[in-house]
Amino acid sequence: MQTTRRTALRAGLVAGSAALVPGAVLLDQRPSAALDQRPSAAAVIPASNPFTLGVASGDPAPDGFVIWTRLALEPLAADGLGGMPSSTYVVNWQVASDEGFADVVRAGATKADPAWAHSVHVEVAGLEPGREYWYRFRLGRHLSRSGRALTTPALGSSPSSLHMAFASCSNYPAGLFTAYKELAEERPDLVLHLGDYQYEGGGTGIGRTHAGPETKTLAGYRQRHAQYKTDLDLQEAHAVAPWLVVWDDHEVDNNYADDIASRPVEQPGFLERRAAAYRAYYENMPLRRRSVPAGPDLDLYRRVAWGNLANLHMLDTRQYRSDQACGDGYKSCPAADDPARSLPGMEQEQWLLDGFRSSQARWDILGQQVFFGRRDNDPTAKTTVSMDAWDGYGASRRRITQGWIDAGVRNPVVLTGDVHAHWASDVYLDWDAIDPSRPVGAELVTSSITSGGNGYDEADGRHPWADWNPNLRFWTNLRGYVSTTITPTEMTARFRCVPFVTTPGAEAFTRATFVIEDGVPGLQEVQAAPRPERMSSRTDAQKIADTIRAETHGD
Repeated sequence: MQTTRRTALRAGLVAGSAALVPGAVLLDQRPSAALDQRPSAAAVIPASNPFTLGVASGDPAPDGFVIWTRLALEPLAADGLGGMPSSTYVVNWQVASDEGFADVVRAGATKADPAWAHSVHVEVAGLEPGREYWYRFRLGRHLSRSGRALTTPALGSSPSSLHMAFASCSNYPAGLFTAYKELAEERPDLVLHLGDYQYEGGGTGIGRTHAGPETKTLAGYRQRHAQYKTDLDLQEAHAVAPWLVVWDDHEVDNNYADDIASRPVEQPGFLERRAAAYRAYYENMPLRRRSVPAGPDLDLYRRVAWGNLANLHMLDTRQYRSDQACGDGYKSCPAADDPARSLPGMEQEQWLLDGFRSSQARWDILGQQVFFGRRDNDPTAKTTVSMDAWDGYGASRRRITQGWIDAGVRNPVVLTGDVHAHWASDVYLDWDAIDPSRPVGAELVTSSITSGGNGYDEADGRHPWADWNPNLRFWTNLRGYVSTTITPTEMTARFRCVPFVTTPGAEAFTRATFVIEDGVPGLQEVQAAPRPERMSSRTDAQKIADTIRAETHGD
């Protein structure tokens, strides 16, 4: 394979950049290094608590995980630096085997550098596989809240279950992050965030307003991330479990493709904008040093194993994609099936196919961003589909699907965000001649946390497109997330919903439950709950318009 700039980035970034990265300097990892045994720094310690953005963990492994925080005295400061002095601080950290920190098993200190917006990334190692830990940080007399993290089961082991939740699309002005709070109360083992963690636009919604204008600069993206992190419900979700994060488009710019802006007028300087967005994303997420950005590039796709139970293949479908065919939106476009075009990029496609071939897992799960299955919005013979989703990259989708068939992947499941509605879909190899009795996989799509505002629902759980798209098994436009339980014999998916997001007090409920049985491709619905009485409905035309608007315009 030809060596590209991105190939070199994946191969050599970690070794060459550790000294530049917050969290790269670990002054101590001994269990006896207590929080009060080391001075925080020569710099003057702030009088008020700088841990206003909470804590997070991520990218778990059998021997450890990343723990994250960021110092900010004034999170909404326009310069994006959180009101912090231009000093480098030394932040102490602890990891304990118990919630009360009576048994500290790892501890140390690391630098919070103003060049990286005083973010802290510590790659904790030397822990036991398959168990819970708790962590916290200190700066001077200021102590952060604690967080809960888990290591993955040992490689080759056979864990009995994985409780995993996944979410997407949290637009701050569009509503309250109640669904994050409800997710946190489940205490899952792992959370997957599938993109649109933040939104780049300006604007006011239900009484919550984005600080600053549309994000185009490093200061703007840093400020926007900080604003989102001030939300206490989001802080709870981060603190309850390790996260695996991947982005979609709104972390940079709506519907961008690789180095191409969504609007031609914004093309000049777009790579500089992308570089700023990627840097701020790294600074504010619990990512390992392998993901330190190099200009406009950030190495994000990766694979995490949960013993032999599940492989989690986390994809990046924005950074390397071919431009959308025939422009954007819903269209009939023969160029969409050009085999030279790829949604994840050819290099990432090959990485994924290699992962299928080497997999020994019971479940192979793709954590990715845009709708994988067919959604034709035209009931006539003419096919009209989204150019921004896998429908707009037909040959790429077929290579991936054929790849898991050829590799004998036992249970392929695609997880999806982006579309602001819950969907359940069977996956087929030949989308032009669907045989409903022969699915080759399943797709679970999470609704948004808030994007689209208060949702709506129908008692039958059907979108009008399902009448001519037999793969579409379930739909609701309520906000929420998906909670799953994965065992050796089945994967159970509960579509969790909140009835409203514009006022406090919503409680999550399970709108529908589907099961995927081991070795049996496709979805089996086991429960469909009635919609809440206070929910309104829409006409078929309104449902279609809402669906298209959410994806084309990035609501």
